[in-house]
Amino acid sequence: MSASTFKNKVKITHIGTATAILDIAGITFLTDPFFSPAGSEWPYAPDREPLKVRDDPALKMNELPHIDAVLLSHENHPDNLDELGRQLLDGRLVVTTDDGANNLAPRPSVLGFKDWEERDVRIAGKSFHITATPCKHWPGHECVGFIIHTEDFGVAPDGRPNAIYFTGDTVYIEELAKMADKYHIAIALMNLGKATFFEVNSEGLPGQPGDVLQITMDGRQAARLFRDIKADVLVPMHYESWDHFTQHEEELSKEFEEEGILSQVCWLKPGKAVQIN
Repeated sequence: MSASTFKNKVKITHIGTATAILDIAGITFLTDPFFSPAGSEWPYAPDREPLKVRDDPALKMNELPHIDAVLLSHENHPDNLDELGRQLLDGRLVVTTDDGANNLAPRPSVLGFKDWEERDVRIAGKSFHITATPCKHWPGHECVGFIIHTEDFGVAPDGRPNAIYFTGDTVYIEELAKMADKYHIAIALMNLGKATFFEVNSEGLPGQPGDVLQITMDGRQAARLFRDIKADVLVPMHYESWDHFTQHEEELSKEFEEEGILSQVCWLKPGKAVQIN
């Protein structure tokens, strides 16, 4: 699939949940590392069924290429960072939330970002400009997405620099639209699945029957954000393998078609590298 004016070749390999390898001209990023085997469980509240992963990761840790940097949207949810994934953080550059950086201390090279904070970061000898984007996820917990730009990506005809956007875990929020004022988003990796917790209130606490807390985007929200940020290619992730993900590929595809963006969606097959250029 092609991103209109993008000047670099990017290969994306989905491993599972929100975990993917981004190979940008030989420099490798890993998103939200999760490598636990099928059947692994995590309790999340008294008297509730534990969170349980249904599928194995497409690649095991010993099958990974060298990883240069980790894009960690948040460190306090096991489906975005498990104990195996934590091992990958040691000795690597990690960009995450401010809280995450504090909680992961004393590891070196862990950079904490606030919403809309920007930094130039040198990774494997190359300079990348990284911007943290806000997320609305579990109430009271920090979570960020990331915009990545490097000069090699080129610029759009209107002069905006080309960039890659990883949403992190979030529902739709209007303020994300403003990234389109500064960047041309060539590739948008979106954590979807309509992750939902029932009988949980808007504060993230045990609630009453009928209370519902949605913490990641559904297809229509993703389509709205995709249009807001004027992106070229939408890459869905984070919609399989867990019971709290309530919207899977078939329903996402249907909503994307109804929203008129299906032709711009790049579906990933676990473990198979897909090139976008």
